[in-house]
Amino acid sequence: MGSKFKVAGLLALGAVAGALTTMQLQATARNSLASLPLEDIQRLTDVFERIKADYVEPVDEKKLISDAITGMVAGLDPHSQYFDKKSYKEFREGTSGRFVGVGIEIGMEDGLVKIVSPIEGSPAFRAGLKPNDLITKIDDTQVKGLTMDQAVKKMRGDPGSKVMLTIFRKEDSRTFPVTITREEIHVQSVKAKDIDGYAWVRVNQFQDRTVEDFAAKVEDMYKKDPKIKGFVLDLRNDPGGLLEGAVGIASAFLPAESVVVKTNGQISESKQTFKADPDDYLRRGGSDPLKRLPAAIKTVPLVVLINEGSASASEIVAGALQDYHRGTLMGAQSFGKGSVQTVMPLPGDTAVKITTARYYTPSGRSIQAKGIVPEVWLDETADGNVYSALRTREADLDKHLINGDEKKDAEREKERDEQRTKLEAELAKNNNKPLKPLPEFGSAEDFQLNQALNRLRGQPVMVSKTATERKPEDTATQ
Repeated sequence: MGSKFKVAGLLALGAVAGALTTMQLQATARNSLASLPLEDIQRLTDVFERIKADYVEPVDEKKLISDAITGMVAGLDPHSQYFDKKSYKEFREGTSGRFVGVGIEIGMEDGLVKIVSPIEGSPAFRAGLKPNDLITKIDDTQVKGLTMDQAVKKMRGDPGSKVMLTIFRKEDSRTFPVTITREEIHVQSVKAKDIDGYAWVRVNQFQDRTVEDFAAKVEDMYKKDPKIKGFVLDLRNDPGGLLEGAVGIASAFLPAESVVVKTNGQISESKQTFKADPDDYLRRGGSDPLKRLPAAIKTVPLVVLINEGSASASEIVAGALQDYHRGTLMGAQSFGKGSVQTVMPLPGDTAVKITTARYYTPSGRSIQAKGIVPEVWLDETADGNVYSALRTREADLDKHLINGDEKKDAEREKERDEQRTKLEAELAKNNNKPLKPLPEFGSAEDFQLNQALNRLRGQPVMVSKTATERKPEDTATQ
């Protein structure tokens, strides 16, 4: 299909992808060696020896073992994963908000890397790169034909090393090279701005410093305008991240000691209750950044924006605020990832991330494979939904927890096929001219944000006439 689907991502995240909520729990070995299935392990050893001896080419033993572990973990569910040394480093960079690179938020357009925004203070920012600039070459490599991950890896490197980017600036219709020295980038996971007396704050991922970044942005806004009339918390396309960050953001709006989320799993460490308490959202102790916020944030009129890309930690925040009737949820039904992953370090700078619990909203709801349903449904644009039916959600993933019946799976695929056919017909009618991409979140053209502001202003809201709830799967197996 000839349409272009904007795939936005932070260079900070690199190859780290997916919606994940991570708890740092102590792994407890409960089984002795005597309980190991020795016959099955012997069969695994036999296969290993056969491959070593008889495969058509010599096989790297370490790679063979790594692949075996990868397959074993991946067979559990969509979110369990084995990290080798390289992928573990990338994962930690993704959750810390720190990486070495040029400092740009990127997307893809017509097969090229599009600069969505240079990160303030970064080498790319200082070099004068602008939003909507297109990167056509990275050093001597043409970008056309590369995936986003491949392009990201080429732009990352060691501190102090240089990379030459060839830039096409559409507004000037000119191409020019820029040589940039890579350095460590500190990414703020929170964006904010004042819109005529209303606060818009977007959390794009929950990282180590998300609570601190949020508090700093909101504190600054209230200093400039102590009488903020309303607040839009934007969690659209937020894939999740660290659980503590979600607890902290929810705590900003809820009374002290309110239950934010509960978790329950097989091991004792997974049976926990997280409250609006600094002990539950400060990762390394220290002072509580939320104490700097004015009391008004607890009562300011609030709208929370969610969509199909809001997952995991962002669903924790949305679910908690919904249970306490703290504001209005608007947008579309969220992703539906209601499971918790624990990262367990292993020797050799490797690790395993496995699902250890399900999480539950304060009222006891499990949203696994269902998601959070908004009170007010919104289309993506004033003309309706463009890409929402094509987006994959938790219930569409193979091996997800709480499996549904095949009929429901087939219905979901049929729905996406029908939407693809509709989009292809529209493209053909327009001589395969690409569909207009969705506007940037927070821009003047952001339809859903404008509806959220209308809600806060007491003005009419263009509610979706077609969006409906996707029903949960067989909850008897929860």
